Amino acid sequence: MRKLLFTTLIYLFYSLPTMAEVVNKINISGNSRVSNETIKIYGGIKINENYTEQDLNRILNNLFSTNFFEDVQVELSNNILNIKLIEHPVINQLILIGEPSNKYKEQIKKLIKSKEKDSYIKNNIANDVETIKKIYASQGYNFTEVDTKIKKIDSSNLDLIFEIKKGEQTRISKITFVGDKKIRDKRLRDIVASEEHRFWKVISRNTKFNENLINMDKRLLENYYRSNGYYDVKIQSNSAQINKKDGDIELIYSIDAGNRYIIKKIITNTDPVIDKDIFYSLNKDYQDTIGSYYSPFKVKKLLEKIDELIEINNLQFIEHNVEEIIESDSIVIKFNIYEGEKILVERINVLGNNVTNEAVIRSEMELDEGDPFTKLGLNKSIANLKARNIFKDVNYKISEGSSKNLKTIDISVEEKPTGEVSAGAGVGTNGGSFAFNVQENNYLGEGKNVGFNIEIDQESVKGTLNYTNPNYDFLGNALRYYLTSETNDQPDQGYENTIIGAGISTTFEQYNDVYTTLGINAAHDDLQTLDSASASLKKQSGTFDEISGTYGFTFDKRNRSFMPTDGSIISFSQSLPIYADKSFISNTLSASTYRTITEDVIGATKIYLSAINGLGSDDVRLSKRRALSGSRLRGFEKGKVGPLDGNDHIAGNYAAALNFEANLPNFFPEATQTDIGFFLDFGNVWGVDYDDSIDDSNKIRSSTGAVVNWNSPLGPMNFTLATNISKASTDVTESFNFNLGTTF
Repeated sequence: MRKLLFTTLIYLFYSLPTMAEVVNKINISGNSRVSNETIKIYGGIKINENYTEQDLNRILNNLFSTNFFEDVQVELSNNILNIKLIEHPVINQLILIGEPSNKYKEQIKKLIKSKEKDSYIKNNIANDVETIKKIYASQGYNFTEVDTKIKKIDSSNLDLIFEIKKGEQTRISKITFVGDKKIRDKRLRDIVASEEHRFWKVISRNTKFNENLINMDKRLLENYYRSNGYYDVKIQSNSAQINKKDGDIELIYSIDAGNRYIIKKIITNTDPVIDKDIFYSLNKDYQDTIGSYYSPFKVKKLLEKIDELIEINNLQFIEHNVEEIIESDSIVIKFNIYEGEKILVERINVLGNNVTNEAVIRSEMELDEGDPFTKLGLNKSIANLKARNIFKDVNYKISEGSSKNLKTIDISVEEKPTGEVSAGAGVGTNGGSFAFNVQENNYLGEGKNVGFNIEIDQESVKGTLNYTNPNYDFLGNALRYYLTSETNDQPDQGYENTIIGAGISTTFEQYNDVYTTLGINAAHDDLQTLDSASASLKKQSGTFDEISGTYGFTFDKRNRSFMPTDGSIISFSQSLPIYADKSFISNTLSASTYRTITEDVIGATKIYLSAINGLGSDDVRLSKRRALSGSRLRGFEKGKVGPLDGNDHIAGNYAAALNFEANLPNFFPEATQTDIGFFLDFGNVWGVDYDDSIDDSNKIRSSTGAVVNWNSPLGPMNFTLATNISKASTDVTESFNFNLGTTF
């Protein structure tokens, strides 16, 4: 009975509402820096209101969360709320001793929690010390010591001092690979970012030991092994004992490559509601892949082709995933294509555009409000925005809309300076060159491009003024206008001329990866032959006006535009006369294909065909004739191959070239930023209208050699060493060529 009574009393006690007391007066003490009113606001304190014990705890927590106070006491007695405070002192200065670089000091101050003019909080100090140690460890200073001191100025202010002893940088003396690695050490050293210290690598940061670099190495090694069929590779890193004499360290990577898997079978599994014949064209890609070693990049490439087919056939609400099924030493790839949840875009919010008009951003979106939501469309939209080259960064956030099947997309852009001023200079075996360029890529915040460019070399001066509207209202595509002026002095070709021109053109993606170009051009050409020219050549002197229309098609399936390793690109263009003193029709066809032959060899085959023909009895004038550039027929000087009129190389009506190339991307370590390649070139220039007596050899020219590209500290450098296999007696050859160019 007693137990029951006691339990009942306890229950009733805790069931009663907490007693409240009205606050008639507030006493605040101990504060000198923070005003009473500020304390009342932060604490959420009001007079003549009831306060419970829970309310007092709330006030306590509110005031502590401001980080203004080291201690807070709150007491309610006789309707008086007493608040006793001990304020944190304020950090007057953050002083870093032992770091000479002011720039580096500022970076440290940004990363630590303690800040100048903020409260000094003891609990932050240990965290700040560890942060500073990690910063220096990332630079190879793995034994940095950090001491803290306080210098009191008065009761409310102090200086916080960090004394930093960096010590010596820990260098990587050796990189060793152990275990079941199955790949030679030399190749693995080229894969990892870390480098062994050598005296000639004094400027390399990758010779210093730090954990971030080690983690990157492990990811690089894992990606490399997996891309070469080692599906379940395991990478571990262990640091050998530090050499006490010099403080250097040996990196040891333990590798268990595991089995190497081939792709045995590829299956496409589609929902019954989806027409499986849409994906029939994938069978050829599957057959090309089956039997090869597994690579996540191969799987990714096939997924991209599935995405292309989904887009081309306008399949809405279609999703897919991939299963990788291991069977002994092989892998079965299974693509599941199914109808997903029907989700629509409710709203698109554009954020971060302070200069750029919102319409410019929305014009690049593949999705619009009310459209079916697809991750593919969103990714293409982000890619389009990044390609505009007016944003430093582009991000997105997907959130739920007003109902289950609606999504809101936030597009966040970070704008970057879009004005550019650059100059370039080059020097080569054929002389020097100079270029100057001024460009604004986001004119008036409308994403429009305005630029001026001038190029000068030994034989010509060319200036161009251009204006591009990337989203012309009528077309919805880029519209480019240009004015150009060009002066050429060609003593080896028997003439000099000045051309003034203007044009307008547009390029748009007509089909997937098929780009169409349309344009109209006008030009005035003042051509004068030299006194030394032949009588037949002198007949070409005069002034010529023309208006022509151009169109072209480009089919681009390369994996990337810069140094591609796979895919192909085919381009065709034609120019037709609209009005001309002398009428011509010109055609140009070029095609390139790239293939990764082995991990160490990338092959390329290139074809170039160009022709220009006069209509009726019109001869093709000198300034319009065709020649082969030094990149298409190496080992020969530009314009010095083909028909010869006396001593003048007059180019031809036709030009053709065939190039075979093999690039060795792993020949030099990646850190050297150097590539080497070998080539075999074939080409010829021929065709003369006006005189059958002209020396016009049909002999195929050919050459072979090597090319070295080096991204040097001074700028990109290119070296070509070529030897002629076949040539005509009138050709001017060139066995060695180099070019150096940079911007400043």
